[in-house]
Amino acid sequence: MSDVLTSLLNAQLDVGLGKPILWREVIGNLFGLASAFGGARRRIWAWPAGIVGNVILFTVFLGGVFHTPQDLNLWGQAGRQIFFLATSAYGWVVWAATRRNNGASQVAVHPRWATRRERILALMAALIMLVVFFFVLEALGSWGPLSDSWILTGSILATWGMARGWNEFWFVWIAVDIVGVPLLATAQYYPSALMYVFYGAFCVYGFVTWWRAQRAATNDAFR
Repeated sequence: MSDVLTSLLNAQLDVGLGKPILWREVIGNLFGLASAFGGARRRIWAWPAGIVGNVILFTVFLGGVFHTPQDLNLWGQAGRQIFFLATSAYGWVVWAATRRNNGASQVAVHPRWATRRERILALMAALIMLVVFFFVLEALGSWGPLSDSWILTGSILATWGMARGWNEFWFVWIAVDIVGVPLLATAQYYPSALMYVFYGAFCVYGFVTWWRAQRAATNDAFR
């Protein structure tokens, strides 16, 4: 049984790009894509789908620890999977409560713009996290600590914003994707880099969906 499990975990795909890629990197990102789609549609199952992807990708980005083909440790990428687990649990609880209050509706969150105070606090938190994470990741020997800290900081803010229902979190994800694509491509995490490209385009769809939902709710409130 253990041999079968080990074979599944280490299954690789050779795409002719110099190094093979792990199937679990592909699968983990597919769960992440499903979570993004569920988030855009404001469905509660987005959170458990994301959690599964987080667990899988945690092992992928610690390539030096788990001896993946890339053999590189992206501690920021791995660390954000741990944070995602905690935030996803929080988001799951919040969205579930909202859906219960909505009665028959399956909508689990009401989109809104963050308040001025929330934006200021988020910006201050981002600056602090960016500096702290840079030094921590550099000390851990993370590959590309500055880019990695940017991605970790942005991911934390975006996930928190999604849980709170802020429209701005889609823009934060785009900022993460802009840095994440070159970092992951250079580190030869090709499925993740490709998925980041897709995420960037998907964020536009997600933002428009949430923005329209907010406008519709606002119009209904004034009728």
